[in-house]
Amino acid sequence: MSVETFDVKSELLTVTPAAAEHFRSSLARKGYSGVRISVRESGCTGFKYVMDEVESAGAENDVELELANGVTLYLEPAALAFLRGTEIDYAREGVNRTLKFNNPNVTAECGCGESFSVE
Repeated sequence: MSVETFDVKSELLTVTPAAAEHFRSSLARKGYSGVRISVRESGCTGFKYVMDEVESAGAENDVELELANGVTLYLEPAALAFLRGTEIDYAREGVNRTLKFNNPNVTAECGCGESFSVE
């Protein structure tokens, strides 16, 4: 019998190299070192993602994820159930570039893409 290790943080979310670089360059211009991610009730579908550029965690119980490029993500504990399994990507949509949350927990999104719901 063997014992397997389980890293809770690695199961929370992933960030593509393009998104990690976007975070790094945006934070460097403003002198911040991290991004705090939370979820709030909003919009016609129920919830929206909130991202704030920060110097440190917003609360002492935020979950910290260090990206390979030195950027730290601070995840609000109440948002963890919404974020589990999510991939954050920085994608091109036509002539625009935008951060995309590819979240397997989402069951519906509003037409404008501002809000989402989960079961």
